[in-house]
Amino acid sequence: MTNKLYGGIEGGGTKFICAVGTGPDDIRAQTRVETTTPAETMRQVIDFFKAQEPVAAIGFPCFGPLDPNPNSPTYGHILPTPKPHWSNADVVGMLRAELNVPVAFDTDVNGSALGEWTWGAAQGLNTFIYLTIGTGIGGGAFVEGKLLHGLLHPEMGHIPMPHDFAKDPFEGNCPFHNDCFEGLAAGPAMEKRWGQRAETLPLNHPAWDLEADYIASALTAYAHILSPERIILGGGIGQLEHLLPRIQQKTREKINGYIQSSKIIDEIEQYIVNPGLGSKSGVLGAIALAKNISESKVS
Repeated sequence: MTNKLYGGIEGGGTKFICAVGTGPDDIRAQTRVETTTPAETMRQVIDFFKAQEPVAAIGFPCFGPLDPNPNSPTYGHILPTPKPHWSNADVVGMLRAELNVPVAFDTDVNGSALGEWTWGAAQGLNTFIYLTIGTGIGGGAFVEGKLLHGLLHPEMGHIPMPHDFAKDPFEGNCPFHNDCFEGLAAGPAMEKRWGQRAETLPLNHPAWDLEADYIASALTAYAHILSPERIILGGGIGQLEHLLPRIQQKTREKINGYIQSSKIIDEIEQYIVNPGLGSKSGVLGAIALAKNISESKVS
């Protein structure tokens, strides 16, 4: 048994969730901080941890794009982003300046993936994907027992999509790529296309079949490229109960028997699932990141 406590920061574009604890059944303190400017937001985050029991390490999965490479001169920075004020912010440096503990920094979706692997719907798996679909679209890949990074980190929301302009004349909403996956299927794209927020659309609205089709196209690509043992769909749109069965059906149809696995052919309902930790994947993943870096420092 360990008496160590760990800090977790789930850094989102709307809010930061901070927590101290050891896991899902042991959260000692938690707070929500609105995402304003880096200076204001990080000041409140730091003050929260200063007011708590000491932690052995802090895990900080954050919105991006960001630099998660500890050997890079811009490690711990938010890279150029449409989020006002946050481009080039050295958020890890701000933490280290006042909190003398190791900090593990990664993407928000990688954090959620680690949380699901440690305590949620990915327990026991070797390779899986966690995808969030909401204000934006991002994916964390856990491959052969570890989180995938690469050159920077995977950007699953920005893959090109098959776009039938006769069926969907909407040009897309991504400032970089117009009609990439995020540009066609994230919450802001749905709102701009249909003139109302996704959660206000009736269940029989044509938006949902189109949305399921775009998501299924992306999942089909991921299934072929990474061969995940499971795909976990999070985020405000990704966790809509009425949408999941449509996504499952359309993904199986698009794969069309090519991947000869019973998990897709016969058990698609267990292959594409929602998070086992619900909305807590991110903050619990942050605690898991902190635990991992603390243990690596000891070893």
